[in-house]
Amino acid sequence: MTNFKVLAAAFGAALLVAACGGGDGGPLGTQNANPTRGVLMQSPPPRITSMTAADFTAILTAKSPSLLQLAGTPVCGVDVQYLQYGTVGGAGEATSASGALMVPTGTAAACSGARPIVMYAHGTNITRTYNLANLTDSTNQAYSESVLLAALYAAQGYIVVAPNYAGYDSSPLAYHPYLNADQQSKEMIDILAAAKAALPKLMSPTTASAKLFITGYSQGGFVAMAAHRAMQAAGIPVTASAPMSGPYALAAQSDATFYGNVNAGSTIFSPMIFTSFQKAYGNLYSSPSDIYESAYATGIETLLPGAYDFTTVITSGKLPQLALFNVTPPTAPAGSGLQPTLNAISPPTGTGATDALFAAGFGSSNLIKNSARLAYLLDAMAHPDGIVPALTTGAPATGATNPIRIAAVKNDLRGWTPQAPVLLCAGNGDPTVFYKLNTAVMGALWAGLPAGLVTVLDVDSAVTGASDPFAAAKVGFAQGKTAMINGAIAAGQDPATQVTANYHGTLVPPYCNAAARGFFSQF
Repeated sequence: MTNFKVLAAAFGAALLVAACGGGDGGPLGTQNANPTRGVLMQSPPPRITSMTAADFTAILTAKSPSLLQLAGTPVCGVDVQYLQYGTVGGAGEATSASGALMVPTGTAAACSGARPIVMYAHGTNITRTYNLANLTDSTNQAYSESVLLAALYAAQGYIVVAPNYAGYDSSPLAYHPYLNADQQSKEMIDILAAAKAALPKLMSPTTASAKLFITGYSQGGFVAMAAHRAMQAAGIPVTASAPMSGPYALAAQSDATFYGNVNAGSTIFSPMIFTSFQKAYGNLYSSPSDIYESAYATGIETLLPGAYDFTTVITSGKLPQLALFNVTPPTAPAGSGLQPTLNAISPPTGTGATDALFAAGFGSSNLIKNSARLAYLLDAMAHPDGIVPALTTGAPATGATNPIRIAAVKNDLRGWTPQAPVLLCAGNGDPTVFYKLNTAVMGALWAGLPAGLVTVLDVDSAVTGASDPFAAAKVGFAQGKTAMINGAIAAGQDPATQVTANYHGTLVPPYCNAAARGFFSQF
């Protein structure tokens, strides 16, 4: 769920700007101030950036040969349009949002005629100005992720449709419906409708083929799977999907966190989840101070997304860096006999390599009140999930009464069956979105489906042989991890710490994206 940081340092401020000269949207076109679901707010949408295949190749060669090697030499030029479209918020309220529409250009066979669509859902970011269409500003938080999409998909002949999400950029929604499966899948359907309406009206009119692919990373992996499920239910044909490193078993991941398995970034993710669910359902708390310690409760509902990035929200003191829970265990109800259990998970020990990670999630200047944690845990113990704390049914909890748990179960993605091929890609050592609780669980739940319908890829695993279709992704990941370890040693840093800090946001994303493109190419 964390910020997508891949390859950001490799790009200079001149990347794309030199080739594109900034926006060239021309006349503003028809303005639609009424945000009707799936309707373009500005038609035609302005073109922000345009570059030829040769332009893009030259820039990648100079600025990021590693991305060029990963994505391959651009076959097509890329035009990037800025979409604004009507959608809904977490409670079904009318609003609007924005996103990027990238179209391939050029005369090559892969670049002309009816082109397949790749829908891409981005990972968690807390800066409200996040805008995937802004490829002329290298300081834009979305910049590196956007360039990756352009290089990996659009420059290879795919139309890319990528929302910024409600609550970001120009969206007037005062919050983001984070991990709200219903809202986020509806928004994917809405931007798809808007993008299809825009294609024939572009400066370089484009036609979409019948092939529709869905992918996304981290939060976007969750969104991609939710969108596949929703489109399937709505009768919208999906050719294939590739959710990557997403918290699909959301209720299980939430339970694991409260049991003390505190993932990296929890002090960011938890308030985003709580605010999202509070705005949608209205019953998580009467006041933020019911959940948060007084040092952080004031203003927390409007903090994320906002003006801060991942670093400044911590250095400003708005959130604690690591301490989600108090290092002093909650006090169990008298006569319950639960105090030893609570002591043993505050923090948990005996987990092996994750002991240090989980221990870092506990401190004295913590975010979540002990009273809120205790109420959650009492419900979790009375109505356990089928995965956490032990594997039983594999299904989400039934009979939960805690409102946070009820909301998490409502948005959990277990319990549906895909009818189109799915690639689940992640890394087994992910300290942010736990592999065993999410990717491995979904793979196990779908293990009985027809062969080839669901493929599980652990990029942090050995190549299985000469016929391994994902050998390149696995080798690339291994090389990237080794280079990071060697770089840390050379800099006098702890290599394990560097790998943990960068595993989810830097190491895994490029190789899962490359694997997703290879997977889509089969169809």
